[in-house]
Amino acid sequence: MKPWRQERRLRSRSEQETIALGHLLAGMLRAPMLVVLRGDLGMGKTTLVRGLAAALGADAREVTSPTFTLVHEYAGEQTRLIHLDLYRLEAERELDSIGLWELAEATDGLLMVEWGHRFASVMEQADAEIEITAGEEEDERLLAVRWS
Repeated sequence: MKPWRQERRLRSRSEQETIALGHLLAGMLRAPMLVVLRGDLGMGKTTLVRGLAAALGADAREVTSPTFTLVHEYAGEQTRLIHLDLYRLEAERELDSIGLWELAEATDGLLMVEWGHRFASVMEQADAEIEITAGEEEDERLLAVRWS
């Protein structure tokens, strides 16, 4: 895993604030980029992607978790937002079968990869990671955005 040289910490106290943070991050994350999303189930990873989608000009209402389909793609005005969920994959070789590396080569692609930290090859190729953890309050989420 490559060392991250920069980190920014953010906080959300509601779903609406998490969506707003997605808007904020859209200004920081530029295609082509592969971003690993870390966080337990229910931490708001897909909600954050919904905010990114809206900021990029895609229809945020279409954003759903790709847990069962593995890959969802949303067309923004200039950027394709590609949301992947690797939770159900068990081996590195399965990454080829979903076309991850071809998607990562797309010059207009912003890849948001849930559970990517489970695969060394994904972490080696990652340009950034966003880790979402629970805060002290029930709906509070703490985000650590790291990049090189």
